[in-house]
Amino acid sequence: MERTRTDEDWKSCFAQLAPALLLFARRWTRCRADAEDVVQEAFVRFCRREHSLENRALLYSAVRSAALDRLRSDERRARREAKAALDRAQHYEPQFTELDEGQRLLAEAVERLPNEQREVVILKVWNELTFAEIAKVLDVSQNTAASRYRYALGALRKTLQPHE
Repeated sequence: MERTRTDEDWKSCFAQLAPALLLFARRWTRCRADAEDVVQEAFVRFCRREHSLENRALLYSAVRSAALDRLRSDERRARREAKAALDRAQHYEPQFTELDEGQRLLAEAVERLPNEQREVVILKVWNELTFAEIAKVLDVSQNTAASRYRYALGALRKTLQPHE
């Protein structure tokens, strides 16, 4: 009959096996910190299920499984972030098909606006967001978004109107 393992048994086992488990986990992780997280997560799962400390193969299997879970999770997150960045880039940038002279002048004038004003104009005109939505996107107040828009229109008016 196997005796019940104490916390000290688990700590001792972890101290003894951690370096080898860490080396094993590094095969699937990008950095040492990720490997340490994987080993700790796997060891905690292993302990909670009260597996035998003598079953080293199962412990290595738990580390491998945790590392592959982390790898898949990182890949999903990278795909989501890339998609969000692509969506954000398409969201902010005006897309002109064939530029006539007026569109070209307008695009150049918009590009010369300060970043804060340009963002608001693009979100308002090309993406048809309300000032409330723009305020949320840019993390500013609704009044600030409206003011930036008003200043941008004034600057565009000065740039695009013929001199009288």
